[in-house]
Amino acid sequence: MNEQSALNKHQTFLQDSKKMAFDKDHRATIAYNMLQYETAAKTGKGRFVNLPELRRRAALRKHYVLEHLEDHLKNFEHNFTARGGKVIWAQDEQEAKQSILSIFEQHYVKTVVKSKSMTTEEIGLTECLEKNGIESLETDLGEFIVQLTGERPYHIVTPAMHLSARQVAGVFHQHFGLSEDASPEEITAFAREHLREKFYQADAGVTGANFLVAETGSVSITENEGNALLSVSYPRIHIVVAGIEKVVASLEDLDMFWPLLSAHGTGQSLTAYNSLVNGPAQKGEGEGPRQMYVILLDNGRSRLLGTTPQRRALSCIRCGACLNACPVYCNIGGHAYGTVYSGPIGAVISPHLSGQLREHIHLSHASSLCGKCTEVCPVVIDLHQQLLQNRRLAVKMKLPSRTERFGMKAYKMAMSKRKRLDMVPPGVKNFVARTFFGKAWGPRREMPKVVESFSKQFQSSE
Repeated sequence: MNEQSALNKHQTFLQDSKKMAFDKDHRATIAYNMLQYETAAKTGKGRFVNLPELRRRAALRKHYVLEHLEDHLKNFEHNFTARGGKVIWAQDEQEAKQSILSIFEQHYVKTVVKSKSMTTEEIGLTECLEKNGIESLETDLGEFIVQLTGERPYHIVTPAMHLSARQVAGVFHQHFGLSEDASPEEITAFAREHLREKFYQADAGVTGANFLVAETGSVSITENEGNALLSVSYPRIHIVVAGIEKVVASLEDLDMFWPLLSAHGTGQSLTAYNSLVNGPAQKGEGEGPRQMYVILLDNGRSRLLGTTPQRRALSCIRCGACLNACPVYCNIGGHAYGTVYSGPIGAVISPHLSGQLREHIHLSHASSLCGKCTEVCPVVIDLHQQLLQNRRLAVKMKLPSRTERFGMKAYKMAMSKRKRLDMVPPGVKNFVARTFFGKAWGPRREMPKVVESFSKQFQSSE
């Protein structure tokens, strides 16, 4: 991507961010939902006897797996295929989608039910299936809602967080004729009834994976609604799309990761449904798919794995805690980022997964660097430091514009010597500030004025 295209991407981000930040209804909805989360998460994390120690152990386990990623992936493949499953390695999203289409063509699949999966969002699977004449239905209630609105998920864990109960009722009124005053309970009951028939009729089910257990070849799926279980149980074909970083060494690791994921993601002691799927239905089993495939997706993950120290971001377990803690995300929301993964974790990994650092580097500047994201991360990823590392990498690659690079050199030269600053009159300083920083400072804030140099202020205070 050239410099002008990247600039356009940046400008779009600024415009969308401004629009959402000053939308009072949006701010009210997000503030309410975030308060609910904070209350639940505080209770959930308070149940741990020694949470810092557990987070440290989880971080070490993820670090160990990433250091031996190839071996663990091979172990997973061996143990999964031993029970009749099939593993497909996909270098990028095109290979992943082509593999899925090939499977569906082979088995004459025309209808698909999907459980919540950010990885399938990453490869644009729903749009791909629709273009190829295959009906694809999201079965997670939040995902179902955003599919009806034609939007992308707003949040990693709660896709429809940006919509109020009244707005959701309006969506169901528009599409299904429900009352505009329908309660959340009535909407949920209708969605359950509407979707249940789709599970019976579907030719294939597609899910993601929260974890892949190398020791047993198991696919771990965590959910609160049971739609993933139904997507696995009824259709004759089950496809799992999972990033290669989702692998863990053993079942014992889930003893750490399941509680950490639920406490940081929703504040629960344990998510309602934690399933382990070990392959297609075995002889004598009445339920389950006849064919099961796991697509191991790279799509830039190997590139990120080779980038130090940003590779630590591959430890992420997608709990969404960093999004909920980030003051920037809480003001501009998930859609403004323009990427599948938003918030601090999205700002770190998106430039590397896409291979377009120039296109997404502005996201690494969309941060106050307060460190709250690092503080709440269950696997202790130093996200605010990774954002700085992205910025450093961008400078090293000379991605900032020539004007910006020249300006920073001039700023460095001016600031490196106190005498140089003191030589410049206050009026000139104010002119430079207005001219070069006024637009970035924004029209809603008043630019501070320099009255006298810091040296003089310091001397007069003695």
